[in-house]
Amino acid sequence: MNFILAIDQGTHASRALLFDQNGQQVASHWCDVALSNPAPGRVEQNPAELLDSVRSSVSGLLATLDSRQRKTVSACGICTQRSTVVACRQSGKAISQALSWQDVRGANFLKTLHNHHADIQQLSGLPVSAHYGASKLRWLAQKLDNRLADDLCLAPLASYLLINLLEEKRYVVDHSNAQRTQLMDLESLQWSPRLLNWFGISTDLLPVIKPMCFSYGHLLDTGIPVTAVCGDQNAAVFGAGDLSTDTAQVNLGSGAFVLRRLTKPAPSRQQLTGIACSDAHQVDYLREGTVNGAGTALGWASEQYQLGDLKPVLQGWLEKVADPPVFINTIGGLGSPWWRSDITPQWIGETPANKEATGVAVAESMLFLVQDNLQLMQQEKPLQQIRLSGGLSQLDGLCQKLANLSGLAVERLDNPEATARGIAWLAAGRPDYWQQPAKEIFRPQRDAGLTNRYQQFCQQLATLLQE
Repeated sequence: MNFILAIDQGTHASRALLFDQNGQQVASHWCDVALSNPAPGRVEQNPAELLDSVRSSVSGLLATLDSRQRKTVSACGICTQRSTVVACRQSGKAISQALSWQDVRGANFLKTLHNHHADIQQLSGLPVSAHYGASKLRWLAQKLDNRLADDLCLAPLASYLLINLLEEKRYVVDHSNAQRTQLMDLESLQWSPRLLNWFGISTDLLPVIKPMCFSYGHLLDTGIPVTAVCGDQNAAVFGAGDLSTDTAQVNLGSGAFVLRRLTKPAPSRQQLTGIACSDAHQVDYLREGTVNGAGTALGWASEQYQLGDLKPVLQGWLEKVADPPVFINTIGGLGSPWWRSDITPQWIGETPANKEATGVAVAESMLFLVQDNLQLMQQEKPLQQIRLSGGLSQLDGLCQKLANLSGLAVERLDNPEATARGIAWLAAGRPDYWQQPAKEIFRPQRDAGLTNRYQQFCQQLATLLQE
């Protein structure tokens, strides 16, 4: 029996999970990590804490294995939160905080690139946004002492982890994380001289780009080969194995991501074009929709309206509340297809008087944003079903509402850890027999109230976007 180790470094926790040769999860260990908001628009994490949490989760997991089992861990895959960046020395020592994917401190600089926005999107596959790494890397480069220039690395989070976790201490990055810096040419799969020039970043400060499936080296102190590295949502695409082009993968976590395989790269002005998978011989592409306010919106509402811990009660509220108000969810800024950060979260009508209606309204608003992205994908090519994963997918009420709203069957995966299973599948060499059937299927039902609230949401948002 061979095992595959998956490392999933996320916004709120680092997880190490072990999968057997048939793709079944057999063990896990995790460590929570902190997130700080030192100023409006600034969201940071301690890079040393992120690194220590990964090391602790791996050592904690491996400690549960006997010596024979440890020898049969044949490969490791590592996935990370995308668009989070950090400055470090060539030794791997961090010299800045990790600027989160949620951090938008570079937004003002992006206004100076107005004349280049169309070209930037064409080259990178991404609309210009401060959530991506480029403007944050530029900010770091400008803030650091010039005397560090010969010893400075401007690293996507994956690169910072790799230089510290690999025995070989390689300064490298995979295609998917490189793209989310908005500095990689989606066609050549290398750093773009034009993008680097516009953002004022030197190639010498950036890691070497490699395919997602690649022999990166060996995990420090374990000798386990690291055979796949990618962004978390790229890994989630493969949580049940391969993904057909007529299926949308929706991952509901801190943010929500709507992902669809493409047979070839195709530009989109409203959604993202990304990389699903790459190796030395082939590259597969993605269409991606991004919703910033998913789990983060529920957390915001819990704090704003004193809702308490929503985890144990939200399912009951979804069953109980039949006609909640409509919430315009702009938590964290509007992602695709609008890419706006200037609209304040607000209610249509009065703020709800009770906790239950508030929680359900915010949960529904998340699905409304997902549905807008699904509709855009449907216009490109019809979808047949939705594959749902992520922690919030365990709420039956959300699954049923998404089916009702989209008119598509929603397949919920048996294992909510789609991201970890996806990176393990890539690290294992993408075996056909890891295909995972849905645990439950939610069939669409008529829900006139939900449809009406969605129409109200769309009308009000359209009005706000025009102001």
